[in-house]
Amino acid sequence: MTSSNRNRVVLACMAHPDDAEFLCAGTLIRLRELGWEVHIASLAPGDCGTMTQNRWDISSRRTQEAAAAAALIGAEYHCLDERDGFIVYDKPAIQKVVDLFRRVAPGLVFTHALQDYMMDHEMTALLVRAASFLHGAPNCSAFPLKPNTAVPYLYYCDPQEGIDPLGRPVEPTLRVDISAQLEKKAAMLACHASQREWLRSYHGMDEYVESMYRRSRKRGAEIGTQAAEAFVQHRGHAYPGDDILATLFGNA
Repeated sequence: MTSSNRNRVVLACMAHPDDAEFLCAGTLIRLRELGWEVHIASLAPGDCGTMTQNRWDISSRRTQEAAAAAALIGAEYHCLDERDGFIVYDKPAIQKVVDLFRRVAPGLVFTHALQDYMMDHEMTALLVRAASFLHGAPNCSAFPLKPNTAVPYLYYCDPQEGIDPLGRPVEPTLRVDISAQLEKKAAMLACHASQREWLRSYHGMDEYVESMYRRSRKRGAEIGTQAAEAFVQHRGHAYPGDDILATLFGNA
C-alpha cells in the first residue's frame, strides 16, 4: 500500500500526558494544517507527576490538561490507563495498544525512542512498535478493521536532550521545520499547568516551557531554521520504505 491510499490519520502514542507536546506537537500541527486527522494518546494518566496530590486527583487533572492541549489543534486525546513508572511490555498492555490502533487506523505513528532515559518511554516504544505491525491482523482484536488499515509509517521521536541512555548523540533520519508552529506548540505545552507549576516552583523559573524551546531551537539550528523536531524512521520489513514526512515537509 502506498502513501497515497493510506489513511490521513496520525497517532502520537506516548507514555505520559505532555510527552507529545514536548516531542512532536509541532509536526502534528503541520499535519493538522494539511487536513490530517490527529490523535494523541498516553499509556498512563500521569498519576506520579505531583508532590502534593493523590494519584486520582492528579490523574484527573492531567488527563483534562492533555485533552485541552489536543483540542487546541482539533485533535482527540486517549488514555490507556496504565500506571506511571509501571508501564510494561505484557499481554494486557499490548492488547490495549492494539485495540487503540484498530479504533484509530493510523497511517502515520509517532512514539518514543527505543532507547530513552526512562523505562516508561522505552516500554511504550516497544508496545507501539508491536501494535503498529499486528493491528491489521483480523484475529488480534475484537474491534472491526477499518478501511485502509495497514502497517503505518512509524517514527521514533528524539530522546531527552537528543542522546541515548549512554550519552551518545542520536542522529535523526529527518528534521521537520516547526518554526511557524513553535508558539502553538508552546501553547499546547502550557495547557499542562500542573507540571508547569510544579517545575516552576521547584526550579524558580519557567523551565517547563523553556526546555522545549531549547530543544526545538537546537534541532532547528542544525538545518538553519528557528525550530525543528527530529525523528528516526522505522524501516523494518513490512513498513513503508519511503519517508512520508520528507515528502510532505522536505528532507532536512
